[in-house]
Amino acid sequence: MKLLAPLSSSSSSSSSSSALKKPHRQLSQYLFSLLAFIVFVTILYSEDFLCIFRQQQQQQQLKLESADSDRVLSRPAGEAEIVWDKKEVNIVEEKEEEKWKIPFAVGESEESCDIFSGRWVWDESRPLYEESDCSYIQSQLTCMEHGRPDKNFRNWRWQPHRCQLPKFNASLVLESLRGKRMMFVGDSLNRGQFQSMVCLVQSLIPPHAKSMQTFGSLIVFTAKEYNATIEFYWAPFLLESNTDNAIVHKFNERIVRKGSINKHGNHWKNTDILVFNTYLWWMTGYKMNISRKPFDDKIKDIIELSTDDAYRMAMKSMLRWVRRNMDPKKTRVFFTSMSPIHDKSIGWGGKAGGNCYNETKIIEDPNYWGSDRRSILKVSGDVLSKSKYPITFLNITQLSSYRKDAHTSIYKKQWNPLTPHQLANPISYADCVHWCLPGLQDTWNELLFAKLFYPSSASS
Repeated sequence: MKLLAPLSSSSSSSSSSSALKKPHRQLSQYLFSLLAFIVFVTILYSEDFLCIFRQQQQQQQLKLESADSDRVLSRPAGEAEIVWDKKEVNIVEEKEEEKWKIPFAVGESEESCDIFSGRWVWDESRPLYEESDCSYIQSQLTCMEHGRPDKNFRNWRWQPHRCQLPKFNASLVLESLRGKRMMFVGDSLNRGQFQSMVCLVQSLIPPHAKSMQTFGSLIVFTAKEYNATIEFYWAPFLLESNTDNAIVHKFNERIVRKGSINKHGNHWKNTDILVFNTYLWWMTGYKMNISRKPFDDKIKDIIELSTDDAYRMAMKSMLRWVRRNMDPKKTRVFFTSMSPIHDKSIGWGGKAGGNCYNETKIIEDPNYWGSDRRSILKVSGDVLSKSKYPITFLNITQLSSYRKDAHTSIYKKQWNPLTPHQLANPISYADCVHWCLPGLQDTWNELLFAKLFYPSSASS
């Protein structure tokens, strides 16, 4: 019988050590698997954990804010402080941000109120200034100085049907223009509106602190203490044309250059309030000559477009320029609609062959329109309605149509000596295009004032 040799002490020790290591290895593998699972879950649901954490933070913040019974929000300078309930704070802050982002707005009109729809009412408190008190009116518009015998045309006030126009506040205009520029761009009718605006505010400025200067196509009224300017830039077509000379521009055949708005537009940059108009100079017939090359090019390339199509082209060029060069958070842009002409008295029930000469009463028929081109008004309305930049349309056409009494007629400076035939027949040289100042164009600026400072959310 063979006996097995007993195990050595070294073999016994090795076996015992191996047996002890197995539980430790299994424990390490378990911990590693657990750790890997935790990391995996953390990565998988990290966004959810962060969301829950943020919600808890917000809830904690709301609890802290609930300790206050109310919260005060500040309005723009000069406005009273308003106390709001804490539950309304977020909603109110959103509304305030939306409401006050419109440049120059200090209030808001009712959306249902159309300030361009109304009637003329007699007002003994008018005019808003005297012709003799404003030396900045050009002699083309100083009717009293040139012998106009009646004054009633100055006493009519525009009254919208469903609301009141805010009273023109010259101090508010000047304070709002502090360090800024207001510019009117267009033809002589817009120049008249520019002069009206200057006359409406200049009385608040001491003589030594105001001035008027002309730089070619640009006229600049400066309110020195306010570091502000009110300006006019001559551009009757907005686009470059053969009538761009602000002094000498009488051409029977008018030519407009396509795609040329930057020539004038470079002078409009960095303005804070921009008021466009263009209409009168397009009314030379039903066709317009359009140049597709610069005027100094020896090779001419001129095509003919219908007046409506050419006008649409100019309006689109204006919108494109505004969109590329103006900041709606800083600048307000306006477009003044066509100014009516009263050259056919038969249209309002007068004698054939007559015009605005000797007319001293308004037209009371609310349906009167006149002989002006409605298609042009439709073009401007169509183009502006599609604008991506907020442009406010000043529709002065209909309300001005009632004012056959407000034209300069024969009471203005005559640039050429009158002939014996003209002297014998004043109707032949009566100006039924431009308007006396003070007068109708002050109302245009009252409407501009309303839309500038009290826009409705629908029109802004």
